[in-house]
Amino acid sequence: MILYDLINQRPHTLAERVFLPWVDMEKAMRQAEIPLYSLETKHALADFDLIGVSLPYESLYTNLLNALDLGGIPLLSADRTSGHPLIIAGGHATFNPEPVAAYVDAFVIGEGEEVIHEIVDCVEAFKHSNVKTLEREKLLLALAQIPGVYVPALYQAHYHTNGVFSHLEPLSNDVPQTIIKRIVGELPPPPTRFIVPYIDTVHNRAPIEIMRGCTRGCRFCHAGIVNRPVRERSVEQILTAIEEIIPHTGYSEVGLLSLSSSDYSHVVELVKAINERFQGKNIAISLPSLRIESLSVKLMDALAGQRRRGFTLAPEAATERMRQTINKPISDAQLLETVREIYSRGWHTIKLYFMIGLPTETLEDVQAIAELSKAVRDEGAKIIGKRAQVHVSIGTFIPKPHTPFQWVACDTIEIIQNKLNRLKEELRGWGLKMNWNDPRETTHEAWLTRGDRRMAKVIYHAWKNGAKFDAWREHFNFQAWIDAFEEVSLNPDFYTHRQRSADEVFPWDHINAGVSKKFLRQDYEWSQEEKTRPDCREKCYACGILPTFNDLRRQVPDEAWYCPAVK
Repeated sequence: MILYDLINQRPHTLAERVFLPWVDMEKAMRQAEIPLYSLETKHALADFDLIGVSLPYESLYTNLLNALDLGGIPLLSADRTSGHPLIIAGGHATFNPEPVAAYVDAFVIGEGEEVIHEIVDCVEAFKHSNVKTLEREKLLLALAQIPGVYVPALYQAHYHTNGVFSHLEPLSNDVPQTIIKRIVGELPPPPTRFIVPYIDTVHNRAPIEIMRGCTRGCRFCHAGIVNRPVRERSVEQILTAIEEIIPHTGYSEVGLLSLSSSDYSHVVELVKAINERFQGKNIAISLPSLRIESLSVKLMDALAGQRRRGFTLAPEAATERMRQTINKPISDAQLLETVREIYSRGWHTIKLYFMIGLPTETLEDVQAIAELSKAVRDEGAKIIGKRAQVHVSIGTFIPKPHTPFQWVACDTIEIIQNKLNRLKEELRGWGLKMNWNDPRETTHEAWLTRGDRRMAKVIYHAWKNGAKFDAWREHFNFQAWIDAFEEVSLNPDFYTHRQRSADEVFPWDHINAGVSKKFLRQDYEWSQEEKTRPDCREKCYACGILPTFNDLRRQVPDEAWYCPAVK
């Protein structure tokens, strides 16, 4: 939405949208030999100069191949010529770009608001140069000069004889050894004019990002690392955006988005100001990400006039020991006190998010999920009786690149299933509802998230075996992936059930997310000792963000970042 708006504001560029059609439409298009086309003008995908692909998570990789194939574009970057569009990908999954490096011409690592203009300028300059044909190799080399852009064709991967990744070799002296992510120094005003779907959507509200980044340091959290540093929008900027976005879109609900909205420095002031400015206009506020330790009584009182939907809390682990391990150091007493405050203010349903399969987890830690969930329900019953509901969501831990847990092995499918079965037995009875992820789906994500370039063949064979829409449960085809690993003679357990050594070089080490590997390793070792780090707004732990972006930090006002100023 943001990049679409930015490109279309340029005088000589046009951005259009293309979505992969559902399976029935795809079948009809293939039968009629209709190539994938854009929504706005129905131009064929292959006719565009540049195709930007959003990869927020790994389960979209087979969809990437399916879209290219349906668009009549060669799957492999090496097979494309100057007559084909450039394929550029971005999004959180691309902080380890290697599994799909064979299919993508260039990756944008980090935030796109500024770099998109540099990329378009580069492509535009080549297109309008005196060269009759777009010299693809020269264009790729030019793109690689743009900070934050990674061109995988200009690097070669090497492996040890045991299959462990060794190093990535630049094939030109003109490309960087490491690619530092792009960030914006200050958040620009949020977009307020954008396309509104005419069908019901899951998040049917106007989104406004109030803050970017998080400094809480949850050790499992990929987004918390790759989105650093914390940058906030002002209250007035957010209020102005709401005033514009409501008449432009027709939405009656505004989502105040961030990784942890209750950590926004002025959250109580903001909610009160929204209530006052939009009183009587039937505008609802959604704060979808709230932390227990920063959820104050004042904030709950400010939200008291809002529509009563479920209130979501994410303790992630049910014992204090495990919460120290993952660096979410809240006590049971703190959690239950928060629960009492929520129920006493008119909410009937509390949603609790937990993870299983975390490092050092025991069966007692799993059992504690059921016990804590029942304790939450019982606290609600004391206040509102049997109207109190607790919805428990169980996710499976997946070690992610660029996090302190990137070294650890995953639980097997069988172990996860046994833990789920135990919780299903325990979380029965009035006021309790449980939902969970299929452990096969999370194992599939775990294969890909820490994969290397050899995974490209696995992805291709899985796609040929029928894998697509892997993120949609009704289409997830686990056997297609198992067969694909066998067809390329790779052991899937190598990627999931193997503990990495402290000095192992990772396939994504050439991507600099701003937080040093040394810091991440130290934090992993702290986790084994159950040592915690408070929010680094209170104290700098030298994670690497400031030295990585010290020049940019000096260019922005002190209050723009919630990191100390560079001396």
